Amino acid sequence: MSAITLTGARVVDPATGRDETANVVVDGGVVTEVGQGSAGLRLDVDGCVVAPGLVDLHVHLREPGSEDAETIASGTAAAALGGFTAVCPMANTAPVTDHAGVVEQVLRLAREAGHCDTYPVGAVTRGLRGEELAELGTMAALGVRCFSDDGLPVRSARVMRRALTYARTWDAIICNHAEEPTLTEDAEMNEGELSSVLGLAGWPREAEEVMVARDLILAHGLGARLHVPHVSTAGTVDLIRRAKVLGTRVTAEAAPHHFTLTDACVADYDAVYKVNPPLRTMADVDAVRGGLADGTIDAIATDHAPHAPEFKDQEWGQAPCGMLGLETALAVTLTELVRAADDAAGDLTLPQAVAALSTNPARSRDIAGHGGGIEPGAPANLVVFDPAQRWTVDATQLASRSRNSPFAGRELTGKVVHTLLRGRFTVRDGRLAG
Repeated sequence: MSAITLTGARVVDPATGRDETANVVVDGGVVTEVGQGSAGLRLDVDGCVVAPGLVDLHVHLREPGSEDAETIASGTAAAALGGFTAVCPMANTAPVTDHAGVVEQVLRLAREAGHCDTYPVGAVTRGLRGEELAELGTMAALGVRCFSDDGLPVRSARVMRRALTYARTWDAIICNHAEEPTLTEDAEMNEGELSSVLGLAGWPREAEEVMVARDLILAHGLGARLHVPHVSTAGTVDLIRRAKVLGTRVTAEAAPHHFTLTDACVADYDAVYKVNPPLRTMADVDAVRGGLADGTIDAIATDHAPHAPEFKDQEWGQAPCGMLGLETALAVTLTELVRAADDAAGDLTLPQAVAALSTNPARSRDIAGHGGGIEPGAPANLVVFDPAQRWTVDATQLASRSRNSPFAGRELTGKVVHTLLRGRFTVRDGRLAG
């Protein structure tokens, strides 16, 4: 592998606090210099940003079991095109990732595809049934650091407490789907005035907040690690903020659709906007943005949830929940959240956005070698993006096997130019490499 020099970029690395114009030299899979030197192939990336490769804590790659919607190869290709060098696929596959065999399969398929590193999330309970704990120990031995029945909550407080206690043995993380199911039976969208007008059963925000409150209490009492997925309500943000003040070992994530879109999108019954948890109100969107700005919410995670068109392109009541996110997350964040200049309106600075997409998720999941720092000797897991490039999302041109992007047809600002995984291009000049 020959040396590469990325010249003239703005290097943004929250892990080291670096934010400066410099050359980044990569050789042998690692960063060898950040400064004015150069070696090997020179790539002029003036006007671009070099940052740690992005890390997604929450994706659905559908394999094994639903390869019509996505495969590990297509999903990780989409991830690389979105600037990600590491993703965490969830356990609700078929068969469920509740034992070492499926973990090994996911790891093998990801290695063969070669687009990005994968860190599988193991199930909390066997078959996602919420009753008997899955083989947490054998999965942990393979490097699994987080366990979740995502899509289905662990209903029983007793089972949840046992899971937190057991995971604490390895200082691992439990991520519980934030939904009290007795409050969401037949629910179809956010509960409010619009749900009444549209005649759709309401999904109350309390369904999320009750479950999060329960889990925060359990985790705090045990000193265990808890991760709250896809935060969507102002009340949840407040609960997490207060728990952190108390010293609870909690991290949290928010999806781009929950800090940009509102339940008003549902007015035309377009099932592309059907998601779990549902799109909420503008007040909730503002609260999620505020949580990202003040660090209450640690990470931006896509909850990338592909569905084959024959399933998603149905009437609202028949369509499954879920949206694509891997190829648009960076651009949506830059377009919607990041200040164009120090004195311009915006919720996050560029370094804060990079931290939420890369450094913070890597730290919260103990993912070594990703999220920075960009310094000599560090693995060259990098993304290079043009923060000013405008482009329009064409769902038919996405690498995913599915097309259910809520941002289809929208003009966004910010485009990935290169993605490097241990110094090897996975994306070069905006295209999937080799």
